[in-house]
Amino acid sequence: MTGVKEGALNGIRVIELGSLLAGPFCCRILADFGAEVIKIEQPEEGDILRVWGHVKYDGHSLLWPIQARNKKCVTLNLRLPEGQELLKRLIAESDVVVENFRPGTLEKWNLGYEEMSRINPGIILTRISGYGQTGPYKERAGFGSAAGAMSGLRYLTGYPDRPPTRVGISVEDSTASLFGVIGTLMALNHRNKTGKGQCIDVALHEAVFALMESITTEYFKVGSIRERTGSTLPGVAPSNIYWTKDEKWVLIAGNADNVFRRLAAAMGKPELAEDERFKSHTARGNNAEAIDGIVNDWTKDRAMDEILEILDKAGVPAAAIYNAADIAKDPHYLAREMILSVVDPELGELKVPGIIPKLSLTPGEVKWTGPRSKGEHNEDVFSGVLELSKEELDQYKARGVI
Repeated sequence: MTGVKEGALNGIRVIELGSLLAGPFCCRILADFGAEVIKIEQPEEGDILRVWGHVKYDGHSLLWPIQARNKKCVTLNLRLPEGQELLKRLIAESDVVVENFRPGTLEKWNLGYEEMSRINPGIILTRISGYGQTGPYKERAGFGSAAGAMSGLRYLTGYPDRPPTRVGISVEDSTASLFGVIGTLMALNHRNKTGKGQCIDVALHEAVFALMESITTEYFKVGSIRERTGSTLPGVAPSNIYWTKDEKWVLIAGNADNVFRRLAAAMGKPELAEDERFKSHTARGNNAEAIDGIVNDWTKDRAMDEILEILDKAGVPAAAIYNAADIAKDPHYLAREMILSVVDPELGELKVPGIIPKLSLTPGEVKWTGPRSKGEHNEDVFSGVLELSKEELDQYKARGVI
């Protein structure tokens, strides 16, 4: 995407603290829409995200250029008083700070919200942690996998006759990141009206728990504990994955009454819609195994493309189960610019995820793939924002501050 003159968040300066996924993903979204994101890394270690991931290219992480895109990178040793003072000077010139340290870490460095708001009353501090800033578990180490377990998501993922399994991505961190973005935008709107900043507290397990529908209400009201159901949803049929002639999986969601009638007609079995076992939503839910068997008998004799063409014409929701190769060649993904081509100075051309949401007047943009080296923007930020001289920068570097 090129030619974008101004993003929705142009003029907003964000300081990114922390590492790995939750904080960086939150800031990536803000950066995509024009915020100036200044990522702080320790001078020696840097963000472990630089080397994260089991698939690499020439030794380089392929996750880093996605999560670090559009950001500036500076090094700053926050364990040293001089580093803390430089950060305070940056906070005075910024709008938002995003951090995902263990609760208490910023306070240990005298950089908690009270100190930040003393420096800059309009500052917004977005805090993402495993268990939040309060409560008996606040000091526990919190990773996304633990949050998935505690939220109830892991318990519901998988098949009833097998142990709980993980979702195939770091959904807990990413979900918390999205709530971090939402909270930040809410706080910016409030600050526009009042001039006052505030602190936002996002816990990983709570972010996922917020997606867990009515599981707790069901438990408290009727004592029901929702269980793993594999690829089906109890009481909803046909809505499952089915095997095709060319040995692929197709998802068909024909559970609504009017949609099921169209599905039955498309399969050449319109009489199914009048069968007492399948005539209503409730009846189909009670006879899910039978109707799934009928649908699977139909799909296993047809190739994927034929099935999708028939069901598309009939107005029945259906989709192939995609892997990365399928996504890469899908014309709809390409038409909506959800796979972008960018050039990285070290990795060459990369295909990266596009930007969501789509804004009509101020769309997001991938301007660069993020800093390759630690401290790449030290001079730009410390000299440009804080007006430090080259001599001062050299002295800070010699003392291990930057």
